[in-house]
Amino acid sequence: MSRIGKQLINLPKDVEFRKVENKISIKGPKGEITKVLPQNIEVVKLESGLLSVTRVIEDRKSRELHGLFRSLLSNMVTGVSAGFVKILDMKGVGYKANVDKDTLVLNVGYSHPVRITAPTGIKFQVETNTIVRVIGIDKEEVGLVAQKIRAIRPPEPYKGKGIMYRGEVIQRKAGKSSK
Repeated sequence: MSRIGKQLINLPKDVEFRKVENKISIKGPKGEITKVLPQNIEVVKLESGLLSVTRVIEDRKSRELHGLFRSLLSNMVTGVSAGFVKILDMKGVGYKANVDKDTLVLNVGYSHPVRITAPTGIKFQVETNTIVRVIGIDKEEVGLVAQKIRAIRPPEPYKGKGIMYRGEVIQRKAGKSSK
C-alpha cells in the first residue's frame, strides 16, 4: 500500500467536502476547487472529519494514482483554507516591478516593460519594488505562474542577476582570470 496514499487528510471545520459521481469539490473561506476523480480511486469522508483515499482495484495504474491523488486532495484542502504563496526576488540594477490592476509590470533590463496578466484565481503583490508574491488557492497554478515570471529573466551564474525564487541558491562561477 502507498505510504502517502494511506495517510488520512484532516478536514478543517470551515472546509466543505462534496462528492458528486466522479467529481470532488472542496469549498473553503478562500474559494472552491473541483477535480475529477480517477475511476480506480475512492474518497470517503469519515465521521471524525477526516478524508480517506483508497484504491478500488489493485492494479499498477491504481497504485500509481493512489499517492498522487491523495497529495492533490491534501493540496486542495490546504489551498482553500490557507492558500499558497510563491515569493520571487529580483536582483539587478534598475530591476523593478509594480502591479497595475491585475497585471504585473516588470522592468528587467529589456527595452520595454514586460506585462503579465494574472490568470483567474491568481493575485500579484509587490513589496519594495523587487519582491513579487504570487498568491492563489491552486498550488499547481501558483507554481506555473511563478515559473513563467522567473523564465522572463532567469538568474545568471556570473553576477547573480535575474529573477529567482526566495531561498534559491545560485551557483556562482568565477569570471575570466587575468594573467
